[in-house]
Amino acid sequence: MAGTRALLMLENFIDGKFLPCSSYLDSYDPSTGEVYCRVPNSGKEEIEAAVEAARAAFPGWSSRSPQERSQVLQRLADLLEQSLEELAQAESRDQGKTLTLARTMDIPRSVQNFRFFASSILHHTSECTQMDHLGCLHYTVRTPVGIAGLISPWNLPLYLLTWKMAPAIAAGNTVIAKPSELTSVTAWMLCKLLEKAGVPPGVVNIVFGMGPRVGEALVSHPEVSLISFTGSQPTAERITQLSAPHCKKLSLELGGKNPAIIFEDANLEECVPTTVRSSFANQVRSYIKKARMEGAQILCGEGVDKLNLPPRNQAGYFMLPTVITDIKDESCCMKEEIFGPVTCVVPFDSEEEVIQRANSVKYGLAATVWSGNVGRVHRVAKKLQSGLVWTNCWLIRELNLPFGGMKSSGVGREGAKDSYEFFTEIKTITIKH
Repeated sequence: MAGTRALLMLENFIDGKFLPCSSYLDSYDPSTGEVYCRVPNSGKEEIEAAVEAARAAFPGWSSRSPQERSQVLQRLADLLEQSLEELAQAESRDQGKTLTLARTMDIPRSVQNFRFFASSILHHTSECTQMDHLGCLHYTVRTPVGIAGLISPWNLPLYLLTWKMAPAIAAGNTVIAKPSELTSVTAWMLCKLLEKAGVPPGVVNIVFGMGPRVGEALVSHPEVSLISFTGSQPTAERITQLSAPHCKKLSLELGGKNPAIIFEDANLEECVPTTVRSSFANQVRSYIKKARMEGAQILCGEGVDKLNLPPRNQAGYFMLPTVITDIKDESCCMKEEIFGPVTCVVPFDSEEEVIQRANSVKYGLAATVWSGNVGRVHRVAKKLQSGLVWTNCWLIRELNLPFGGMKSSGVGREGAKDSYEFFTEIKTITIKH
């Protein structure tokens, strides 16, 4: 129970105004297990209001020049940066990640998302060809699609919301966003900055709630022209079903089971600390129980070491970093995405073997390769079925280049060119002269 402490009450943000909802969901502080926030449990009514606002705002926003829209995004980036500490504190409490991670990655990268797309929108080019023998000139233009539906996940709340929102509004669309109902606070805080940045009412609408209720209302609405989603494969399948009758554009960034391949010639001083961070950065006990039943060995962590917590945090969602060995490739721990501090360590004998084993999972989002052999790095990276391969590093992103997964890790790519193309429609114009 939250005791007598006042709960943080979130409200939907529609047409530039905060609006209450008829029902609410409890949101928990993961460090204590207590309710600390109430999130609107929105549905069709709220989506209809958001669509009406987005529709009304679209003509004015889409008619602004890229330069004008860019200036608004830059101001929004500045305001986010000025609120970095407040946002980091909120993200840490709401999502459960460390304050250091929120300060150094989540919020700075949210700022960078707006800055990057504010710049990139100014540098896109169009195509032009001539048919002199027919006296014709052909050229292409790109126009915003209309109303964009954005659905972002719980693990990187503000980071991935802004990764979708920034290119959508930079291209001239209006948006309706649905953050995860588990981690909604920083999206609500972002709404407070929109008017100050110069974002007109109705350009950005944020509606909170659960997927089966408000998410399905958003996805199935005929006036929402496209959906950008990051989340699970089952939800993506449902989105695809609901979108099919309207032939909506879809961008689906789904799960990953990302292999970290360490060869014998890797620089362990760089490799080990980075691999530890990549393995334990997220915050699942059933997997460890299954691994033990399958004969795997738990080297440290859950069920081996004792977790000592202060009294205030004993009902919180804490788990020791856990390392599993002697585990088969067919195990669910090797095949499924575990959103917890759990890593499996298995040996391999050859380059060909490790490539085959890494590619045997249904996902293909990202991978890391550690080796001092330049030729090997190129060979392995090329053969891995992953949309992104880091070699001798991790989590370094070049936003100009595509990001997205292969196989069951999704459909489509995001990045400067790819996001611009997704959030616009291309048109060919022929001029007879």
